[in-house]
Amino acid sequence: IFDDQGGQRPKSTFLTYVAEGDQLYHKGEYVKAIESFSTALILQPGDKSCLVARSKCYLKTGDPENALRDAEASLKEDKEFFKGLYQKAEALYIMGDFEYALVSYHRGHRLRPELQEFRLGIQKAQEAIENSVGSKCQCKMSTIELIFHAVQPLRRKQKLENKKTTNTEKTTKQLLGELYTDKEYLEELLEDEDLVKSKTRSGEKLQDLILNCITYLDTRTEFWHQQRPIYARERDRKLMQQKWNKSRQNPSSDPAIFVLKSLEDIDAALISGNAEGSLKRAQNVMKTVQGWSEKRVPNKNEVIASLHNCIGNAFFDLGDMDRALEQHQKDLKLAVQCELSDAKSRALDSIGRVYARIGKFAQAIEVWEEKIPLVRSGLEKTWLFHEIGRCYLELKRHTEALDYGYRSLAAADEIADEKWQLNACVLVAQSELELGNFKSSVSHFERALDRATLLQDSSSMEAIQKVPSLS
Repeated sequence: IFDDQGGQRPKSTFLTYVAEGDQLYHKGEYVKAIESFSTALILQPGDKSCLVARSKCYLKTGDPENALRDAEASLKEDKEFFKGLYQKAEALYIMGDFEYALVSYHRGHRLRPELQEFRLGIQKAQEAIENSVGSKCQCKMSTIELIFHAVQPLRRKQKLENKKTTNTEKTTKQLLGELYTDKEYLEELLEDEDLVKSKTRSGEKLQDLILNCITYLDTRTEFWHQQRPIYARERDRKLMQQKWNKSRQNPSSDPAIFVLKSLEDIDAALISGNAEGSLKRAQNVMKTVQGWSEKRVPNKNEVIASLHNCIGNAFFDLGDMDRALEQHQKDLKLAVQCELSDAKSRALDSIGRVYARIGKFAQAIEVWEEKIPLVRSGLEKTWLFHEIGRCYLELKRHTEALDYGYRSLAAADEIADEKWQLNACVLVAQSELELGNFKSSVSHFERALDRATLLQDSSSMEAIQKVPSLS
């Protein structure tokens, strides 16, 4: 493992040791895998996915204490790292700390509700608590009941209260949705001096646990800000601008100016984070346009389709996926009826995003693959292939994921877009790794890291770190 000069410096690369560790893990050679991951961590101390990988090995060797230590270390810089949360929950469960394990399963489930692992974890932890505690807990409510069940009466109470909130609070409430009441309830619990002095079965102060939950919700606000990709917003705006610029070939008219200005305002509000304002504006404009005659607005259905898209985008940002899907399906229906290819492409894109967001990856793939013949630009092609590939990866259909990864990379190379070259390389590398093609995986990871270094883009570096064998 080390160089020939007698020193303690590993002779190979971080990626090579990680790939070696993954291979050994899949072969069931967990002790050797731990050695490989440990060597990799000498080269990149604190790498969160490598820590999770080693934690898994520790669990396999019957060492949950070290497994927990690595899992917690992986969460040190990123409390929302869902793989670290899951590994922490698993380690706590094996150690018999079922209540604290349940907290971590719940945190992960709220972060990634589409993942079955967290749902199953919640179920088995709840069953373990019931079996081990039974009816003996008759004093104060258990930690889990306090954190995850007692919020329900408060929610009903708060629906009856009409509190004035600042703009910042309104934004936070909008972003967190139902979780906002959880945050308020937890803050109220901190005022109960007797309660916060109590401890969990694992010995942790309830006060510390509540503070951790509040911190999680605070960081969750920023997470929701980032859910809709910037490139998707830019694409939507350009599409609308191209559509309405055509109207300006006709003599200027009040309806055309009104609609163009309204669409710009609606999109600007959404981009600024004011989804509620964007929604209200779009709904008001919809009522106005629906009252106009087709003689006054010859492309009335096209306008209405665009407004359905705007309303759907607002619901998406507000976290109301059912209403978002309903609006985007109306957009698609009008686009098909009126033979509007651009509108159809836009609607299919939006429907796919909703399906992907709620974890229905197979439906997202079906919709997005229908969109492929409608793609016009190289940029649109590379991100579409990338998104489809990511969905296949989530479904563990690694061969298809690899195929779309290479297609995305080819499209990115054609337009010389370094950002999407980076994204596509990560997808290809992860797919190759899952298929056991370690040499190719390492090669594409290294190319992705080169792109990230060249771009000096911290968010891109973070994207690479989310790959199981790197991050």
